[in-house]
Amino acid sequence: MELADTLVADFDIIDFLETLAERVVELLDVAACGLLLVDQHGALNLVAASTEQTRMLELFQVQTAEGPCVECFRTGQPIDVPDLAVADTRWPVFAPAARAAGYRAVHALPMQLRSDTIGALNLFSETGSVLSADARQLGQTMANAATIAILHQRAIRHMELVADQLQTALNSRIVIEQAKGVLAERHGVDVDEAFVLLRSHARHHRYKLSDLAMAVIHNEQVIPAP
Repeated sequence: MELADTLVADFDIIDFLETLAERVVELLDVAACGLLLVDQHGALNLVAASTEQTRMLELFQVQTAEGPCVECFRTGQPIDVPDLAVADTRWPVFAPAARAAGYRAVHALPMQLRSDTIGALNLFSETGSVLSADARQLGQTMANAATIAILHQRAIRHMELVADQLQTALNSRIVIEQAKGVLAERHGVDVDEAFVLLRSHARHHRYKLSDLAMAVIHNEQVIPAP
């Protein structure tokens, strides 16, 4: 989980959440993972996704206000749908879109501390299956640990300050998406590969993702082709 990184002064929340999504996929043996966080206005926003396809589905949930992540956030309860083929009544827009993307099952886990729910993890599976008890427990443990890391980063305990940090992350996400598009066009790669280039360059040179993304957009940084 690399949660110790949250204690350093230059903690990068976007990189942390992207890493969380990747670790969830690796450890829970699912096809993809997306993460939505609530902003200070109470609206859910995409902050991390393990693939571009997942990113689009997460945005689709936000736009249509339906789907496992949205429902999980609203109820504060885990969502387990092992067969999307029977979920059209529950999610008439999201379920067909998820199946069209190749997914057969979805699960969502709340990111919460006590009564405060700040978002949800969305797990996508290409095979119709129930999330095992062990996988659910591990996933919820990771979600809880990430929630605590976010809420207590730099010893910030006041929700107003936390909301400001999350809003900064959401604003940074927009810049990063633009930079991914620039790199994809410049190097003739897909957006997933473009993000790998961007993050690898940021880590190697100790840049914040959002700062590097802004520099790429304004042609102030050149990232070599893979």
